[in-house]
Amino acid sequence: MALETRGNWDDLKVRLASGAAMAAVGVGAIILGGVWFQMLAVFVTAVMVWECWIMIRGASPTSGMLLAAAVASILSAQVFGAALDTEFVLLFLVVPIIGALVLKRERVTFFIFALAVQIAGYGLVHFRIDYGFTWLIWLVSIVVVTDIAGYFAGKSIGGPKFWPAVSPKKTWSGTIGGWVGAALVGAIFMSFTNANWTIIVISVVISFAGQMGDIAESALKRRQGVKDSSTLIPGHGGLFDRFDALLGAALFMLFVAQTFNVPGVAF
Repeated sequence: MALETRGNWDDLKVRLASGAAMAAVGVGAIILGGVWFQMLAVFVTAVMVWECWIMIRGASPTSGMLLAAAVASILSAQVFGAALDTEFVLLFLVVPIIGALVLKRERVTFFIFALAVQIAGYGLVHFRIDYGFTWLIWLVSIVVVTDIAGYFAGKSIGGPKFWPAVSPKKTWSGTIGGWVGAALVGAIFMSFTNANWTIIVISVVISFAGQMGDIAESALKRRQGVKDSSTLIPGHGGLFDRFDALLGAALFMLFVAQTFNVPGVAF
C-alpha cells in the first residue's frame, strides 16, 4: 500500500518545479502586458498548433514547424489590431485550411483545433488589453486552481470516473474539486473588486469550460494513441497538455465578453 501511495505522488516534485517555472514566466508576462504578453501568446499558440499537427501526422515535424511559423506570423500581425473583425477571422483560416488539405486523415479535427487555438490566443491578448491585468489574472487563476484542486482531490479521494471513454484518469471527485477551487477564486476576487456574487457562478462555469478543453485534448490524444502532445515540459508533457484547459476557458470567456454585459463584473 505504501508503494502504491508513493507511486500516486512520485511525479509531484517534477510537476511542481515545471509548474512554478511556467507560472513565473506567465505571471511575469501578464504583469508586463503589451508586447511581452503578446509574444508569449504567439509562442504558445504556434507551438500548440505544431503539437496538434505532430499528434495527427505522427511524423514530418518540419512541415508542422512551417505551419507554426505561419501561425506566429499571422497572429503577430493581428494582435496589434483593435478588434476581431472579418478580415482577421479569414486570416485565421489560412493554417487550418492548408493543414487540412495536406493531411490524409483527421482533417476536420486539425481544422477545428488549429482555428480554436488561434482564436483563443488572440482572445487572451485582447482580454489583457481591453480588461486589464486583474481580470486576466482571474481567468488564469481559475484554470490553474481548477487543475490543482482537481489533481489533489482526484488523487486523494478517487471514486467514479468522469468520462472514462475519453479520459480514463479523470474522476468526479477531481472535477467537483476543481469547481470548488474555482468558486473560491471567484469569492477572493469578489472581495477586492467591484464584482458581486455572480462572479462565483461565472468562475465555476469557466472552470467547467476549461475542463471541457482538457477533455477535448484528451479525446484527441486517445484517438491518435499518444500519451502527451509532446515532451517539451517535464512532468506535464507538451504545451497543449498544459494549456488545453486555458484554451476552453479563453474561448468561453471571449464568447461571453463579446456577447453579454456580465452583471457584477468589470467587463
